[in-house]
Amino acid sequence: MQIEIDNREVRKILSDTVKLQKTIGFEMMKKLKLRIEQIRAASNFKEFLDIGLGDPHPLVGNLDNLYDIKINKNYRLIVEPLSDKLDDESLKKCEKVNLKGVADYHDGKCNWIIPWFVDSSRGNYKRGFGR
Repeated sequence: MQIEIDNREVRKILSDTVKLQKTIGFEMMKKLKLRIEQIRAASNFKEFLDIGLGDPHPLVGNLDNLYDIKINKNYRLIVEPLSDKLDDESLKKCEKVNLKGVADYHDGKCNWIIPWFVDSSRGNYKRGFGR
């Protein structure tokens, strides 16, 4: 499957191993890179979901149309399947995902450690919550 990163800041962090390790630590960096390679190895997003690596789940609320993939106990890789619909047939045809970032969204809060996007009017990271 193809992987896209449309956010410049996320792309910059994920492509720089030194910066990534400083941001999330060595162990989580290894797990994150493993998850990304597992996504890349799948033929389509439905296949990745069916395999179940990282216990992927659809998100709700202001993260609707996104999925989380477990990196560790607290942190999740947030991805967007690049598909018009999210039904099984559409996801079988989905061969590209957009990596949105890494977040901990437990206890009603969302802490983005690799940001999804920035609210330029305030310079703050927008927050959301999942499941």
